[in-house]
Amino acid sequence: MIVTNEMHLKFLSKSTNESFARNVVAAFILELDPTINEIADIKTAVSEAVTNSIVHGYRREIGMIYIDAKITDSRKLIIKIKDKGSGIEDVKKAMEPLFTTAQEEERAGLGFAVMQSFMDNVKVTSKLGKGTTVTLEKQIVAVR
Repeated sequence: MIVTNEMHLKFLSKSTNESFARNVVAAFILELDPTINEIADIKTAVSEAVTNSIVHGYRREIGMIYIDAKITDSRKLIIKIKDKGSGIEDVKKAMEPLFTTAQEEERAGLGFAVMQSFMDNVKVTSKLGKGTTVTLEKQIVAVR
C-alpha cells in the first residue's frame, strides 16, 4: 500500500466545527472522483466520529480534534479522527447500537452503527483519560 496523498487537520471541539470537518474531508477525496453516494457516506461517518469526540470525549470542555486522512494507490481512503478527551471505558459496549453515556441529552446511541453502515471498516481504540481514535476506511470504486 502506497500513500499517494495525505492531509492533517486540527480544530477545536466546538459543534460549529463538525460541518467544517466533514466538508474538508469531502474536498480532500475529490481527486478520486467519488460518487455522490460515496461522498455522502464519508461525510456522514466523519460527522458521527467528530460529534462523538465533541459530545463524549470532551463533554463540556473544549479540546482539540485531529483528523489525518490518507489516500492509497489502490483508491482506499483511511481517515483517523482522534481526541485527547475522556476515553471510552468499554469500546465493545460503546459500539453496540443504542448504547450511550450522554444521560443529560437525548442521544440515540447509533453513532458507531452509522459509521459501520457507511464505511468498509471502523476501528476504535481508546484509553481512559487519554482519548479515543476512530479509524474509518473506505474503498472508493473507480468510475469507468
